[in-house]
Amino acid sequence: MSQKIFNRYHFSVEWGGSRIGFMEVSGLDIEIEAISFREGSSPEDSFRKVPGLRKFSDITLKRGIVKGDNEFFAWINTKQIGTIERRDVTISLLNENHVPVVVWRVQNAFPVKYAGPVLESNGSDVAMETLVLTHEGITVENT
Repeated sequence: MSQKIFNRYHFSVEWGGSRIGFMEVSGLDIEIEAISFREGSSPEDSFRKVPGLRKFSDITLKRGIVKGDNEFFAWINTKQIGTIERRDVTISLLNENHVPVVVWRVQNAFPVKYAGPVLESNGSDVAMETLVLTHEGITVENT
């Protein structure tokens, strides 16, 4: 049985905004904290390790700035005292027919940082904006 390898550069992000195309998505990480402990009556001269809580990395979305599109900035500005707009985000790795093959579902995401572009007088790169999201969990679905 042969396995198909998919390119990492063909993806979409459903985040509640009108544009789903991004230049880069990073931070799709899940980590389990290792807890070290030793009982006082243990004859062992070392710690035991047990799994602790799961930790999820912040997700970074990067895209080129487009005239008239202020949706990243508008989302981070939903912040009020003690609240902010939360959204479920879906990141899909697509095959050559634009069909999802792997889907990351991010629960209760909200922005914690917006970064505008680095402006250089001698640069030729696209002006990029960045939105960093924190969230309450990721599930991964292989379709």
